Amino acid sequence: MNFRTLQVFLWTAWLALALAGCGAMTAQNPAGTYSPVNAASGADGQRLLLKGADVVAYFTSGKYQSGSPQFSSQYEATTVHFASAEHKALFDKNPDAYLPQFGGYCANGIAYGIPWGGDADTWKIIDGKLYIFGGQGSMDAFLLDEKKNLALANSYWKTEVAGNHSFVQRFKRLMFRVPHYQSGEDLARAVAQAKAAAGAR
Repeated sequence: MNFRTLQVFLWTAWLALALAGCGAMTAQNPAGTYSPVNAASGADGQRLLLKGADVVAYFTSGKYQSGSPQFSSQYEATTVHFASAEHKALFDKNPDAYLPQFGGYCANGIAYGIPWGGDADTWKIIDGKLYIFGGQGSMDAFLLDEKKNLALANSYWKTEVAGNHSFVQRFKRLMFRVPHYQSGEDLARAVAQAKAAAGAR
């Protein structure tokens, strides 16, 4: 790394920390063990997980469903909404069974050490755990080698992402990419090739 790159990195990291009181930064970086999280600023300064998606509905109904402020719970410093009192009760009894992995960030991004994105309506349950993706293309790329990508994501989450500031970690891994990094274009090309090969069979 040259001196100029180091200067840019340090300046940006300082700026990210200095702005930590701003909306998304505050929402995504609560105190506690479930951090960082894919959360948005809600009413009264709440950190709203997955913009209010009902995390229990994925398991009980097999679909994305928006929750309601009428049925909400706090998990550490994050607010979770539900579509019904029944779903809230299930969550309150065993939150770890329903919380999305990797704080609700795109699992494919975490496989590169990048806590970024995550659309509540693009998801998959793998071995009884909920994973969120940043769109269909991102999920398709992850599923090209689910086992390998899941192992990478679990490793980066445990060693780099969990408990660290999402914006600093994101910048770090966009500047200093992991050895297996592939761009969005590379991944889209790999997905297209895999689909073409499958269609040719």
